[in-house]
Amino acid sequence: MDQPPWLDEREQRAWRAYRRLRLLADSRIARDLTVDSGLSEPDYDVLSELSEAAGHRRRLGELADRMLWSQSRMSHHIKRMQQRGLVRREDCAGDGRGADIVLTDDGLRAIEEAASLHVASVRRNLIDLLTKDQVQALAEIGETVVRRSAEADAGDGTRPRG
Repeated sequence: MDQPPWLDEREQRAWRAYRRLRLLADSRIARDLTVDSGLSEPDYDVLSELSEAAGHRRRLGELADRMLWSQSRMSHHIKRMQQRGLVRREDCAGDGRGADIVLTDDGLRAIEEAASLHVASVRRNLIDLLTKDQVQALAEIGETVVRRSAEADAGDGTRPRG
């Protein structure tokens, strides 16, 4: 097997900066989210997905796909969220094997209360530290990586799972 070329100094700097940025921003934002709202990042992601979906519902498999999780992992997480009254599981109309995950009134209240505090944390720990041009570049970089990863996954029939 051929060895890939080593990262040059510029590429190594970019890679390490990205890794450090991700770890630092993610940990600070996650900490703020938990302190401010009692929600974990996965809780917030599920509630956010459901709050933006038609009828405040999504298929379990669709949620898993959107978060790059296995259905089993998503199912276990949803079970814990159900116990806290944030979501409920309903049989999927037209597919007896499927399940819809539905946002409860408590779940909607939780995401609405958490959202502005979460946005403030995202601003404080990332967005407001950058210039407008840097924010634009970050968006373009992220969109490019996501698009090309999706194209590669579609081409080889695989999909990453968490």
